[in-house]
Amino acid sequence: MPIPPEDPSLTGETVSRQSLTNRKGYDEDFLDFKVPLPLPAQNGVQTVVLPYTHFSVVFRPDRRLAAATAVAIDGAQLVKIGRDDNWQFDPRLPERQQAGHPVYQNNPLDKGHMVRRLDPVWGDRTQAAAANADTFHYTNAAPQMDILNQGKKLWLGLEDFLLGHAKVFERKLSVFTGPVLEDSDPAYRGIKVPLRFWKVTAFMQDGHLASTAYILDQTPDLSRDAAARALAEAERAGDPPPLGAFRTFQVPVADVAEITQLDLGPLPDADLLPRAVRAARRWTQLESYDDIILQE
Repeated sequence: MPIPPEDPSLTGETVSRQSLTNRKGYDEDFLDFKVPLPLPAQNGVQTVVLPYTHFSVVFRPDRRLAAATAVAIDGAQLVKIGRDDNWQFDPRLPERQQAGHPVYQNNPLDKGHMVRRLDPVWGDRTQAAAANADTFHYTNAAPQMDILNQGKKLWLGLEDFLLGHAKVFERKLSVFTGPVLEDSDPAYRGIKVPLRFWKVTAFMQDGHLASTAYILDQTPDLSRDAAARALAEAERAGDPPPLGAFRTFQVPVADVAEITQLDLGPLPDADLLPRAVRAARRWTQLESYDDIILQE
């Protein structure tokens, strides 16, 4: 995919983020097949849908983190914008419901973008600048280890790889991402730190909807019992949880729906993993992008 020239005049600083009332959010009709926003499949889970520019966040106030995000990427209209790292609270929610800077201060935790900064930055100058700024809301972040190992490099480059290889008219891609929010996640500074993250991509291939799914795992690289003890000790001491090196897996889309308890609509049926792999519930750890299966 060609990289557009950087326009230094387009930065988050040129956009007022105090008013987000005009944001339209993720477009479920962006592809030639309707793909709805992922929402909790079970009753009793309270979420708030927050629209931004070209993406939406399904937010869990009880966890102070997103349950899911959805972004529409138009590869033919991407704009390159400088990074400013100006993180802010979303004014549409009370700050106490959002995991802000104190969660990430003086520790090895990064503010991990759920919607990647570059993905919604397309369209005209105003749209691109707004999208860039919108990704720097705490509602779009979750704590991740700051170590950039090979597993994390693979994860961060998935959209680039898939956008470049999808047989899509005008190079369009919808990406859904979020943390796996489990009751057993370790507590730290008023939140529970997710140990796993998920990503599902959707695109048109040969006239049909296609999807693939991935899991990023930062569970401590210890035995189950040792990891549980280490997490408990860190919680008692008020320290950040000991997290392992990132490992990235391609998994059945249905597995993501099951472990997140989200309704992924038509995506499990559009999975490009061969049926035999899906039936065996096999997770393939990725060593390179050559390991990704993009054909049923």
